[in-house]
Amino acid sequence: MGFECVSRTHVGLRRKINEDAVLVRTQRGLWVVADGMGGHEAGEVASAMVTDALSHIHLTENLDQFVEQAVAALKAVNHQLILLARQDARPKTIGSTIVGLAIDTTRFRCFWAGDSRAYRIRGGQIQQLSKDHSLVQGLVDAGMITAEEAEHHPQSNVITRAVGVVEDLQVDTVAGDVQPGDYFLLASDGLTRLVPNDELLAEITARPPEEAADRLLQMVLARGAPDNVSLVLITAS
Repeated sequence: MGFECVSRTHVGLRRKINEDAVLVRTQRGLWVVADGMGGHEAGEVASAMVTDALSHIHLTENLDQFVEQAVAALKAVNHQLILLARQDARPKTIGSTIVGLAIDTTRFRCFWAGDSRAYRIRGGQIQQLSKDHSLVQGLVDAGMITAEEAEHHPQSNVITRAVGVVEDLQVDTVAGDVQPGDYFLLASDGLTRLVPNDELLAEITARPPEEAADRLLQMVLARGAPDNVSLVLITAS
């Protein structure tokens, strides 16, 4: 099975700097989106450190072993970011969300911390593979609000997990199969907050990947693009 990939990243219309970072290693079967936080000269450093660390991992045929290496690399970056933040005259959080996808032809492993998301599209259906590490997702899980209410919650931007936030970083993972015709989408919340799942599905399945990626970015910009936006779209054939 072969894979093709297109990616986009944009500063948006309200931010002065792009704190997102993407990693595309299609020949190695590895793709990553990282959404940095901490402001100028901090968030972009965090996301770059995350993608750089993952780019140096040797992608083996054993996906379980690879994910173990990826988590170890992220924990090392987590420690480095915490130390970096403490050096500031006014200590602050310097961190980054992470969502990554590794594929070995017929299987995938997804790993993440934060609210950058991974989706798989198959048979005209879209499935969110990751689960947001966020305040509102916790409220949904507890039955305190509905998924629909979560989309418009005033604290929808509060995340509960990211690289660089706490000493004991926890990275979640999920595994599954890959079939010809599958699409995988990795995206920062700059996309997913403005374009709901049904529109993601419609755009990705209605046109070639390059056009779909451009169209999704145009939709975000037309809706005000208050945040940086990044996406990686992978097609299995």
